[in-house]
Amino acid sequence: GMVSNWTQIPPPLFKKVVIVLIDALRDDFVFGSKGKQFMPYTTQVVEKGTSYSFIAEAKPPTVTMPRIKALMTGSIPGFIDVIVNLNSPALLDDNLIWQAKTAGKRIIFYGDDTWVKLFPKHFVEYDGTTSFFVSDFTEVDDNVTRHLDRVLKREDWDLLILHYLGLDHIGHMTGPNSPLVGPKLREMDNILKKIHISLLSKEEASLPNLLVVCGDHGMSETGSHGGSSEGEVHTPLLFISSAFGKRSAPLAQPEHVQQTDLASTLAIGLGLPISRNSVGNLILPVVGGKTMREQLRFVHLNGFQLSRLLQENTPAYEKDPGYEHFKIAEKSHGNWIKLYLEGNNSEILLNLGKKVLKQYLEALKTLSSSLSKQVAQYDMYSMMVGTVIIMEVLLLLLLSVPKALSKRAEFEVPLSPPLFSLLFYLMCLMLCAVHVIVCTSAESLCYFCSMSWLTAVGVMMLISALMCGILSAIAKIFENSRLPPKNPIVSSYSWSEIDVLILAGTIGHVLSLGASSFIEEEHQTWYFLINTLCLVLCQELCRNNFLLKECEPQHSTNVKQNFDSIGETSECKNIDIPAASNSKLGKATSSSEFIKGSDKWISLATPWIILICCRLLRSLNQTGVQWAHRPDFGHWLTSSEHKSELSFLAAVSLLMIFVLVQRRCSLVSKIAMALGLLGVYSYRAAIGNVIFPWQHGGKDISKGITEARFVYVFVLGIVFTGTKDLLKSQVISADSSMKSTGLWEVYSGLVLLAALLFRPHNLPVLVFCLLIQTMMTKYIWIPLKFDAAQITIMHYWFGQAFFYFQGNSNGIATVDISAGFVGLDSYVEIPAIFLTAFATYAGPFLWAIHLLCYLSSEVSRSSAAVGHGCFCYALMRSIPVAVYVVLVTGLRYHLFIWSVFSPKLLYEGVHVFITAAVCLFFTAMDQNRSYKVQD
Repeated sequence: GMVSNWTQIPPPLFKKVVIVLIDALRDDFVFGSKGKQFMPYTTQVVEKGTSYSFIAEAKPPTVTMPRIKALMTGSIPGFIDVIVNLNSPALLDDNLIWQAKTAGKRIIFYGDDTWVKLFPKHFVEYDGTTSFFVSDFTEVDDNVTRHLDRVLKREDWDLLILHYLGLDHIGHMTGPNSPLVGPKLREMDNILKKIHISLLSKEEASLPNLLVVCGDHGMSETGSHGGSSEGEVHTPLLFISSAFGKRSAPLAQPEHVQQTDLASTLAIGLGLPISRNSVGNLILPVVGGKTMREQLRFVHLNGFQLSRLLQENTPAYEKDPGYEHFKIAEKSHGNWIKLYLEGNNSEILLNLGKKVLKQYLEALKTLSSSLSKQVAQYDMYSMMVGTVIIMEVLLLLLLSVPKALSKRAEFEVPLSPPLFSLLFYLMCLMLCAVHVIVCTSAESLCYFCSMSWLTAVGVMMLISALMCGILSAIAKIFENSRLPPKNPIVSSYSWSEIDVLILAGTIGHVLSLGASSFIEEEHQTWYFLINTLCLVLCQELCRNNFLLKECEPQHSTNVKQNFDSIGETSECKNIDIPAASNSKLGKATSSSEFIKGSDKWISLATPWIILICCRLLRSLNQTGVQWAHRPDFGHWLTSSEHKSELSFLAAVSLLMIFVLVQRRCSLVSKIAMALGLLGVYSYRAAIGNVIFPWQHGGKDISKGITEARFVYVFVLGIVFTGTKDLLKSQVISADSSMKSTGLWEVYSGLVLLAALLFRPHNLPVLVFCLLIQTMMTKYIWIPLKFDAAQITIMHYWFGQAFFYFQGNSNGIATVDISAGFVGLDSYVEIPAIFLTAFATYAGPFLWAIHLLCYLSSEVSRSSAAVGHGCFCYALMRSIPVAVYVVLVTGLRYHLFIWSVFSPKLLYEGVHVFITAAVCLFFTAMDQNRSYKVQD
């Protein structure tokens, strides 16, 4: 007792440790009714055996790779790990696996190959399986279990890690209430029983063995994960060992611990140093059987490690309440050691020991809480450079509005004037000087500074060029403002209700992005906006059909004269309809020609029909956060008792899709579409989602690879036919009708692809999407003669609303991973990413392509219409993204930055890429670019 043992690591408490990680194991799968029914052995061990049970809380993002990092390092991973999850790099942080290997422990691993990527050359034996092929429920687990019997008989290992993926894949494909979940849980229970019995039979008197059962994350009510709902963040954590005493009373509600606590607890159990960056606390009951002196030593080690981490990350660490509590506990610990060494074994010593233990645990909890809030280290320099570029591009777009929406639809960036050439070089030099100063003085690692000098100079030149372009545009605007207006009518244009709503809606939506609750429930904003839009359209239709008919004769001559004069000087107004005026009175002159007889009443009913459709779609999928747990029509349809109803709805939906989409297709494409939709139903029947009328009893469920590939053939065929017509119209002859047919066929092919990837209960979303597009085209846009900008913004709004009608939200959990594996028999990265992205953004994407088809096929519109549509679509996407980037940067220390703001930023980033692709397609199809406009 006279020599200090501070530098010596305590001896291990367990000889062999087996970690069984069951992917997507929710807490109620073990502690709830499903556990009692399907996991009887595990339930018996939990309730009456030698075990300790906890509910481990995972931090978002609840996806596999960040959770493995949290379990093994005890730290809280960054949000970028959601993207890195697709292809994990080697883990360089201090972690339990590295410490175990350094200490000479022999580690064997079987399961998810993410571990092999994170910890290369750490395992003496391993066999990895890909985690992304979610159609595989059985082979992926059999590949792990086939090694068990052989490994459990051997003595040449110290740590065995098994990662089972089948349950997670079932969740992704069919949800947590699927009939497949029960058999999978029973399979896991039998595996745990085999491991536990084997460990007990090989135990020695000196050191017991330990079995750890845990999940990396849970699953939501839809079977996905990534968000922060209770089902996703709560996972069971079981410690089973003969070292623990048998439970005398039945288990009450399990205690809650943090997922990061496992790393510290296992480090103590294996006699290893606690990982340097761990913020976890020792789970005390696991070492509760040890003497008081050993328990105090363990918690002191944990406290010392946390206090050192706090010192490294906080300048004023001495004032931190956790650090103060730790120092007080450490002092009390010293007093207890003195009493202990004096040979005092009285009740006083035991009570004092319990008091010191309590002080340590409070200090650990406070230290861990303080560190968890400080783990985020932001690379502000790189973030500011990115933000500056984004804001410059937005400003350039806004300054280009008058030219881009003019009759010629010009969008140019003036970078050539010699006036700004000197400024350009001066800015480049100044920015390069700032870059050198920042990078040489930066204490922490900076992403932008780690780039090559050539790349960095390129970025500086881009920033300088954009700034010069902005200054040029501003100078031109001031120059033009001094000239007298060529026509006073243009400047006296009055705003319609639609224009006011579009402006107010855009500004309101952008402002709402600063509040976490509005981001969580963003679908409500879009539902409100499209409902309001429908009411304004109804008012516009009533005005054009009833109120303005009397004014028509006396105003028509003046309106025509006004329109002719506007057409000559339309530099500042988006005129794209040469046949009619853009003013309210002009609309009245032509609307009555289009709306006659019964069509008039259908036109008046259209906004109300759209409102009814939107209301039905809202009932189909509950989304967001606050009410996502409430039952909806989609849940009712997907339950196993209502398979007949789902089958009928799917069949009717596919028939309706054919009726709505085939009108503009060629005969060959119509046949291909019909066969493709039949293949969609066959695919869903093959994987067990729906049934054929003649099908009785339980049919064997397959992966449906043949059926899905059958549909892909028709998708590619239709898209190829459309592309062939487009190339003919662009290269051989400028035939607008051929181009229009080609675009509609490409659109039809994409609709067929969406029908294949959508889950059966979501097919009505596609039907209503096509129905609303058809009705608005025939009864609203054509009769009311809206300009291209207004129609573009309406398409954008409906696209955003349909993104949420699909069941999507701003949480990662609603991404349907299974869509990426339709028709694939192994994991192929690029097709899987494309299919998942298309299925997620099908709503906005189909509305954007429909916009291009509509603007290209309307012969009454000028050739500038497509250019106007492309510019407005890009602008509508750019404004919220640019503002949101600034808001997120300002709110980076917000309580919900990881659970709410970061997932939304990820969605916005992907949406920008998709919008860029759509705008490129717009530009390629814009015939206005194929000839030179003479000034």
